[in-house]
Amino acid sequence: DNHRSLFIAESAGHRESMLLQLGKLSIRPTVVKNWSEFITLGISPCIAVAPIDEGLSLDTVSIITENNLFGSRAQQRRRRRSSSSQRLENIFNSLSELEIGSPVVHQEHGVGRYIGLKHLVVDNIETEFLTLEYANNDKLYVPVASLDLIGRYMGSQGDAAPLHRLGSDQWEKARKKALKRARDVAAELLDIHARRAAKPGRPMVVESTEYDAFSRAFPFEETEDQATTIEQTLHDMSLAKPMDRVVCGDVGFGKTEVAMRAAFTSAHNLYQTAILVPTTLLAQQHYQNFSDRFADWPIRVEVLSRFVSTKKQNAIIADTAEGKVDILIGTHKLLQKSVSYKNLGLVIIDEEQRFGVRHKEHFKSLRSEVDMLTLTATPIPRTLNQAMSGLRDISIIATPPPNRHAIETFVSEWNNSLIQEACQRELRRGGQLFVLHNDIASMDRIVRELEELVPDANIQKAHGQMRESELEQIMLDFYHHRFNILVSTTIIENGIDLPNANTIIINRADKLGLSQLHQLRGRVGRSHHRAYAYMIVPPEGVMTKDAKKRIDAIQTSAELGAGFSLSTHDMEIRGAGELLGDNQSGEIQEIGFTLYTELLDNAVAAIKSGKQPVLEQRIDIGPEIDLHESALIPDDYLPDVHTRLVLYKRIASASNPDELRDLQIEMIDRFGLLPDSTKCLFGVSEIKQLAHSVGVEKISHVNSNGLLKFSSKPNIDPAKLIELIQTQANIFQLNGPQKLRFTKKLDNTGETFLDSKGREYVVAPS
Repeated sequence: DNHRSLFIAESAGHRESMLLQLGKLSIRPTVVKNWSEFITLGISPCIAVAPIDEGLSLDTVSIITENNLFGSRAQQRRRRRSSSSQRLENIFNSLSELEIGSPVVHQEHGVGRYIGLKHLVVDNIETEFLTLEYANNDKLYVPVASLDLIGRYMGSQGDAAPLHRLGSDQWEKARKKALKRARDVAAELLDIHARRAAKPGRPMVVESTEYDAFSRAFPFEETEDQATTIEQTLHDMSLAKPMDRVVCGDVGFGKTEVAMRAAFTSAHNLYQTAILVPTTLLAQQHYQNFSDRFADWPIRVEVLSRFVSTKKQNAIIADTAEGKVDILIGTHKLLQKSVSYKNLGLVIIDEEQRFGVRHKEHFKSLRSEVDMLTLTATPIPRTLNQAMSGLRDISIIATPPPNRHAIETFVSEWNNSLIQEACQRELRRGGQLFVLHNDIASMDRIVRELEELVPDANIQKAHGQMRESELEQIMLDFYHHRFNILVSTTIIENGIDLPNANTIIINRADKLGLSQLHQLRGRVGRSHHRAYAYMIVPPEGVMTKDAKKRIDAIQTSAELGAGFSLSTHDMEIRGAGELLGDNQSGEIQEIGFTLYTELLDNAVAAIKSGKQPVLEQRIDIGPEIDLHESALIPDDYLPDVHTRLVLYKRIASASNPDELRDLQIEMIDRFGLLPDSTKCLFGVSEIKQLAHSVGVEKISHVNSNGLLKFSSKPNIDPAKLIELIQTQANIFQLNGPQKLRFTKKLDNTGETFLDSKGREYVVAPS
């Protein structure tokens, strides 16, 4: 009797969740602010929010934490939820970047334009609707509880996106055509997958002592994502089927180390490794890095590029065919028929987005025979889609290296004072600069201008038309700090790793692609110093609409790990590409990438289960719920319209009660205890999930009675339904072949019920 208990939650949201869980056990703690209030009140049990992980028990008091009740593993998993996995899951479905006028896709009505959230009063009940505009200025109001039917349109931006007519068959035709295409693509993808699975595997395992010795030579500490990616890659290589893994990571986040560990494993299993890169300079840098790293091991590394003489190239090709070369690095030369391997086991493709469809067809044929490791900073949509469909494995390195800062990005017209200030600031701190000018004819003029602006600087130029030996020497001199400003073309785009270079000036940035700009910006900021990128553009009237969009996107995506965000912007600006084949727009352009991905997933699942994808596929819009209750997030609880929209979408798209509970916890932590109307919104969403699982099409409130309308083939046991009606005829009645009417007689004092979470509530007679 004298013993008191205090439950500890790690946040207000977790406190509410614990109260629900404890309520099921008829334990109802009193909420207290802190330890002092617990002592003063003298009652038990109580619950408080505090940063305590482990509990304790004394003679007169016990402190019980979340870890004691639920174990630390689930809690830690929730606390450290991987931002990279969340980003992959939501990258094409989030409404977080939706603006007024943005194109969106409604699964039933097609592509329209988002024009805002609007409060409407229907039958004296206030509800919030998403307002969409279609052709001929027709409006569609979508209840916030049905936002699972809405997705971002990705395929092209703004005016270039289609605008469908409500009530016409235009959308249905486009959808049917896309579904047919998705079926064909799914069959081809599964054919590749089946061929891979059917091939005899080449399991590769390396002794831990040797591998550990090689790993210790890595001069940095692996980030959490990097260590996970290495582990996943080596696990795939140890299996008896060919690996096909995509490693997505921003510039300088450590993808090359993953490739080195994989190449080491391949070489120790007596297999050869081919490393395919898009540029000669990147080939040289990889060759230098791999040669240094493998210097203490009996592993031969060679490179094929235009920096290598023809005589030596022929010798390397001959030795590769005889199996004397363990790791061969090169550009497109590796794809030539003259290059053959004695025992090729691993192909590494760096910067996949730089290779064309024709080259990918060549890779595709290799996938069924050897281990494939693809590295990319700005993944193309087809790569991500294949990963999400389970046809390619994916690892994401989203954790920046320690002490890495985001690159400050500025957009400006050419201004001598700005250029002079940027150069002098970098030179004063002993750093180096890249000045990118992608026009060889006028490069000498730029060099002269810089010499006048910064007379103390030592300036050199580099471009692809130089002799190989001269270009190589300039890059080596820059690497060894023999001069401090390099004026170059886009040949520096990939792989130039110079920790001392912390400023880049990109002239006529409007002429470069979004992926290029991101790669070029990543040439700086690879150390602990703050880095700066200057995007020099002409007056706004000179730039094209797409160029403006690219510059806006690169400026707003300056945070670390922005490659994913930029890849979606890039696709919207240029148009999406088909997953297979040469057509770079196709059906994705008409219905948007988000919905195309969903159709493809459904087609893949159908073919995997031995069924034929249905072309006349009915759109599942889920059950309609009308309880005559206000179910929304009030303005005074969350004033920001954009945040409300994102949360409405997440609530409507939740797939199970656990996801809804996690969302409630998150909202309580961020904004405070939920208002009644928001609790009702979560309740409606949970009812929709349950109703959908048993085949209920509609739940409505009619004259104090409830009405359930079932689909033509509900997922229920007819015998149990008949038994329910027979045993409780005063409550349940059939109303036609597909409807069930129900009522609950209450006395004047009301009746107390327990909901699915053990919470008590009173239903008044009215």
